[in-house]
Amino acid sequence: MSDLLKDALRKYMIQLQAHPLRTKAITAGVLAGFSDLSAQKITGIKKIQVRRLLLMMLYGFAYGGPFGHFLHKLMDFIFKGKKDTKTVAKKVILEQLTSSPWNNFLFMMYYGLIVEGRSWGLVRNKIRSDYPKVQFAAWKFWPIVGWVNYQYMPIQFRVVFHSFVASCWGIFLNLKARSVAVKNA
Repeated sequence: MSDLLKDALRKYMIQLQAHPLRTKAITAGVLAGFSDLSAQKITGIKKIQVRRLLLMMLYGFAYGGPFGHFLHKLMDFIFKGKKDTKTVAKKVILEQLTSSPWNNFLFMMYYGLIVEGRSWGLVRNKIRSDYPKVQFAAWKFWPIVGWVNYQYMPIQFRVVFHSFVASCWGIFLNLKARSVAVKNA
């Protein structure tokens, strides 16, 4: 590993320790931006939509990072920091029954209403048609991520790990949340 990378990682770790919420929020924002940039490239958009990119970064910064920070603190409070197999299974199930449906629903609403500026009626119809498929896909993918996160990640790295995986998931969600009108633009 180069000295530059080692130094950057060391400084990041210092910030994560000294300012965990801020660092996780910024990390989630940057990764959400990377996710959106990737989704834009995958869909063949010729000119990067900067407004959309910034709105997705805002979502990660204002919601994704802070939500994850407090979710993991709450989970450790509820389960007293235990990491045995039975407790990890309970954490994964609780997360999948509560925050997973909420996060996917909120993302689809945010994307339609804020990012694309569509009317509530159009967004509601899009959610009605696509949300069940999105949530079912989430329940196939996220329990594995949750298991790895709760079983192997120290609490200070859980949001960072989750944000990294979420940036990949975000590409899928981003492509699912797009309206037909925008796809044909």
